[in-house]
Amino acid sequence: MDRNLALEALWVTESAAISAAKWRGRGDKIAADDAATKAMREAFRTVPIRGTVRIGEGEMDEAPMLYIGEQVGSWNEADPLVDVAVDPLEGTKLTAANGPGAITVIAFAEDGKFLNAPDMYMNKIAVGPEAKGAIDINRQESWNLAAIAEAKRCNVSDLTAIILDRERHKPLIAAVRAAGACVQLISDGDLMAALATADPDTAVDVLFGWGGAPEGVLAAAALRCMGGDMQGVLIPEDDAQAQRAMQMTGKPLGHVYGLTDLAGGHVMFAATGVTDGPVMRGVRFLHDGTTLVESIVMRSKSGTYRKIRARRPPAP
Repeated sequence: MDRNLALEALWVTESAAISAAKWRGRGDKIAADDAATKAMREAFRTVPIRGTVRIGEGEMDEAPMLYIGEQVGSWNEADPLVDVAVDPLEGTKLTAANGPGAITVIAFAEDGKFLNAPDMYMNKIAVGPEAKGAIDINRQESWNLAAIAEAKRCNVSDLTAIILDRERHKPLIAAVRAAGACVQLISDGDLMAALATADPDTAVDVLFGWGGAPEGVLAAAALRCMGGDMQGVLIPEDDAQAQRAMQMTGKPLGHVYGLTDLAGGHVMFAATGVTDGPVMRGVRFLHDGTTLVESIVMRSKSGTYRKIRARRPPAP
């Protein structure tokens, strides 16, 4: 994939972020998500790829979501075949409440290199480069914390685990605390939480718990670029989801997907802030019609991580 695709990806996430930001604090998460999706779909029309959405927000009959199997890009004959993973608005509730950390995000991979998984829960564990290779999702939290501490040459009591604040995670939270580690609870946004494990400017060492499978694949793409590590297991909630998961992946239930199973080959990742967060500032609308946006973009081939601030002039 051409490195210029990274800039094309930014155009897509910026467009979605600007549209979503107009709904900040208005209490309507559906309208915010719809605005981001429509803007992202429109922006994709000029991107020089023959892209297929492998990780999206739903199925074809649930449009206007960017659905699994949808074709995006200009689809000219010379354009490369590309797998696409999208989340037009990660943090719909955060946007509706103008809370911290809502983003728009996409990732590209070579054709056939993203896990083709349905939109369901995924149990995840993610770490940064120092603990790469030290994790095992089939083992207890205490074992993983001890292994991470050994890899990072510190004590378990020095570690911070980030976990979504959900009823289903109460036993997990208790186990992490019993092992001696600190717990940082978040209301939403486990994608950026996974990235935080690989960011030396944060105090986060490991992500535990259930979140969306689409966000899991997107996180894996980013962690490929950042040198981190991740494992995931799909968690169907009923028989229909179980059958669909096995049909789409060709793997049995309980299969552990490693980092390159989730996002293999060369990948690119781009995200733009909608609301202010720990990594990026949200969209700023100036009185003269100028729009300021802040984004991150990464490539696994080069290992580059760039933070970009852009100024968009008023619409003509």
